[in-house]
Amino acid sequence: MHAYRTHTCAALTRDNVGDTVRLSGWVHRIRDHGGILFIDLRDHYGVTQVLCDPDSAAFAEVEKLRSEWCIRIDGEVKARAPELVNPKLPTGEIEVFVRGVEVLGASKELPLQVFGDQEYPEETRLKYRYLDLRREAMQANMTLRSDVVRSIRQRMWDQNFREYQTPIITASSPEGARDFLVPSRLHPGKFYALPQAPQQFKQLLMVSGFDKYFQIAPCFRDEDPRADRSPTDFYQLDMEMSFVEQQDVFDTIQPVMQGIFEEFGGGRKVDTEWPLISYKDAALWYGTDKPDLRNPIKMQDVSEHFKGSGFAIFAKLLEQEGTQIRAIPAPTGGSRKFCDRMNAFAQKEGLPGMGYIFWREAEGGMEAAGPLAKNIGPERTEAIRQQLGLGVGDAAFFLGGKPEAFERVAGRARVAIGEELGLTETDRFAFAWIVDFPMYEKDDEGRIDFSHNPFSMPQGGMEALQGDPLEVLGYQYDLACNGYELISGAIRNHKPEIMFKAFELAGYGEDEVRKRFGGMVNAFQYGAPPHGGCAAGIDRMVMLLADEANIREVILFPMNQRAEDLMMNAPSEPSNEQLRELRLRVLPPES
Repeated sequence: MHAYRTHTCAALTRDNVGDTVRLSGWVHRIRDHGGILFIDLRDHYGVTQVLCDPDSAAFAEVEKLRSEWCIRIDGEVKARAPELVNPKLPTGEIEVFVRGVEVLGASKELPLQVFGDQEYPEETRLKYRYLDLRREAMQANMTLRSDVVRSIRQRMWDQNFREYQTPIITASSPEGARDFLVPSRLHPGKFYALPQAPQQFKQLLMVSGFDKYFQIAPCFRDEDPRADRSPTDFYQLDMEMSFVEQQDVFDTIQPVMQGIFEEFGGGRKVDTEWPLISYKDAALWYGTDKPDLRNPIKMQDVSEHFKGSGFAIFAKLLEQEGTQIRAIPAPTGGSRKFCDRMNAFAQKEGLPGMGYIFWREAEGGMEAAGPLAKNIGPERTEAIRQQLGLGVGDAAFFLGGKPEAFERVAGRARVAIGEELGLTETDRFAFAWIVDFPMYEKDDEGRIDFSHNPFSMPQGGMEALQGDPLEVLGYQYDLACNGYELISGAIRNHKPEIMFKAFELAGYGEDEVRKRFGGMVNAFQYGAPPHGGCAAGIDRMVMLLADEANIREVILFPMNQRAEDLMMNAPSEPSNEQLRELRLRVLPPES
């Protein structure tokens, strides 16, 4: 007999009745029924009920067992009485009578319980992550993650991609986030960087003639944490292709992503039609570049109906350049109570409020109600209703100003309205490609900088870079799903002269570009093919598939909100010997 087990805790069935077996696992739960001890024995695969009565030679040892002790038992498989069968368990038709027991690993008093669904502070869960990971939901999430990665790999191989590994220690590069720097012992005063993404290397692979590359790649970014983003590292499906246009990338990655969500989505509907929405339209309609299309609400520009109107706040606002009034339609939201609630929502978001109109039944048809309706009059109100396609029992909310000042709040209000009114479908994955991103934006100090991937090809090539940088669009694209960005990618800028010009507009001279991206710039002088690709966030995909709201629920050993590993005590202070080797001195934190 094997030293530890003949079967797993999910393997025994009625066919094994009468067999002598050996099982190993953890004591999940102990129950004392009139002197007979019942134990749910758990391993990674499942649970088997084992029992021991006072007639057993092992009874005295079984009495000593406690929750989460790791044990081995020998025993005989017996059939449960029909009324005691548990149909929820694969092993629910049998139980094992214990003839012998050995403690493989005793447990101290537990800081968190594995059995049950008790809630614990995140700090406790992360400090004792190895216990937290024993819980059923966490085992399921991590198994799902592993299965998703396996399926991704197979789907990429099936499309004639090969997986290649790129370096983890490399040079710093502006990818839109802060680098993690690694001091060099052999080159004092110089630093490597952990890659924010394999961006340059995968492009160099295309120059090297490999044609189709993918990798399940670790990426490192020193970012502020949030619910859908890890503050230190994450994994992505990274891919690149030569001799392709934007649509070729879409046609390649859609069956992979769609297949993953169909395979692991638990029966939820997976959209097969993925619309292309320009960045400009996404901002107007949804207030975000990662819209949740399960919500059917589309915002609209209704500025013309308020110009010169009796509502002085909006009328005067529209006299200023670059201002706009947007409406958020709210089908079935036509009650004063709901409108007041959403007005309070806007105030909590830092705005003075949201104007509103709602339509109700009246003699001879319907009437518009609310302060805005009274101020702008029936003719303008009716024009707004017709533009928005609303009727009796519906409402509309209004925000005004410069779009960049209210757009995000409007987007959040659209989400809240859709959820409150039950308009947002819950059992669906809705995808959309967001395209035509601006290449550049102004930073807080008014300087031109890249707004997205700096290695993207501008639409129109060199000619497009001769005019206003803020008007230049890139061959850049994101895939949004249910309000999250799952993919980001681009057709790459493979021509050195266009690259130099693109970086020049963002304040990087040719010498700086050659210094920071010398390997890639030099490579592009030796017959670089047109190429493009994308990267899909695996952590975020699994978060959606697992129906979790926090990305830490699908990462084995995540950091906390302060980017600390409470289990391994990282980051930690280096020793003086380490600092001397690296020729470094640590300054005390500013008081």
